[in-house]
Formats: sequence, C-alpha cells, structure tokens
Amino acid sequence: MHIRLIAVGNKMPQWVEAGWQAYSKRLPKEFALDLFEIPLLTRTKSADVKRLMQQEGANMLSKVQATDKVITLEVTGKAWSTEQLAEKMGDWQLAGQNINLMVGGPEGLAPEVISRSDEKWSLSALTLPHPLVRILVVEQLYRAWTILAGHPYHK
Repeated sequence: MHIRLIAVGNKMPQWVEAGWQAYSKRLPKEFALDLFEIPLLTRTKSADVKRLMQQEGANMLSKVQATDKVITLEVTGKAWSTEQLAEKMGDWQLAGQNINLMVGGPEGLAPEVISRSDEKWSLSALTLPHPLVRILVVEQLYRAWTILAGHPYHK
C-alpha cells in the first residue's frame, strides 16, 4: 500500500517543505507517503478558470490507477477523528489498495476529481491555506499510525 498526497500547487515555502519532511520520514515503509505536486496553472484576469481547473484535475487523475482508492479533501466531506483515521488506515492496509488523497487548487477540486472520489474527508469547517493542509494531513497520518503501532504520541 502506498499513500499519495496529490495536491495542486508547487513552490511551497521552506517551512512547508520542512514540516512535510519532518513527519513523512517518520512513517514506516508499510505506510509510505508520497507527494505529487500538480503545477498550478497561471490565472490571469481573462483566464478561463473552469478550463484551468479541468486541466489540473486531469493532471491529478493521471497519477491515479483504476484500482486505487481516491479520497478528496473537501470542506463538505466527513470529519474524522484521529482514532477514526487510524481505523481507516488499518482498513486501507488490509485492503492493500493504494490511497490517493486529493487536494485542489484555490478554487477547489475539478468536478471530474470529485466524481472519481470514493470518500470525502474534511479536515475542518474552516477554510485552510493549501500549504498548511499538507502539514496537517502528514501530521495526522503520522499520529494515526502511532495509534495503530501502540505509541503514546496520540495522547
């Protein structure tokens, strides 16, 4: 099983890279986490944002295999506690599927990505900056793994 974070946006600030590295390197091989950055297409005043989102969505979906599980991160998704995430991670491991966590750009996810989604996960009802989402996701995956491994980190 591989967990992939497929996110629109690149050229993140150094603090985002450092946060990502700090947690992703702590995860064991059986919960390997990969980051795929999809370049944010240039928005201008006259840009067709719908078309740009469609292209970004197609780029995201090009990283997904037919048998993979797709989980979109959306404010309208279901909120999971850390314990629920740990349970889901255990289920993912048993199923042996690759997991793709999809984070959209400034306007959200393309409709094609949403319709490919198997589940929708909400980190918060708040609007979060996308660089921060990366760190929240990797930290929560690490924290959920510690629960599965019986470590006290989650307390």
